[in-house]
Amino acid sequence: MTTHYHAVIWIDHHEAHVFHFNENEADEKTVHATHSPKHLHSKAGSASGTHVTAEPEFYRDVAAAVADSQEILIVGPSSAKTEFVKYLHKHSPATFERVGGIETMAKMTDNQIVAEGRRYFLSADRMKPQKS
Repeated sequence: MTTHYHAVIWIDHHEAHVFHFNENEADEKTVHATHSPKHLHSKAGSASGTHVTAEPEFYRDVAAAVADSQEILIVGPSSAKTEFVKYLHKHSPATFERVGGIETMAKMTDNQIVAEGRRYFLSADRMKPQKS
């Protein structure tokens, strides 16, 4: 996999799609959680009365997938994106410092996720001070 400056992560509690990209190309890696892929609504919980919880091993693997990225956008439909950011803050502060944004986003195609990452960083880069 080629190392690119930017990365976008689409994450929920079951999987994370990690894209490293530049203006012309993108590389993708999918990281799966180890728990059952059966969906549990966060308010419904399970038969045992527990709720879907964060899996440190899953978040560790996602963090490792973006360890070389310089700017990271985290997107997704659920609370997993904020749980992942909390994990980064506690366990990987160097990666946490490179998170440029967090946005709620429904499930999209891989191409749509990369296009959103490019759009986001194009706008974000315009807001940075220009070097003379």
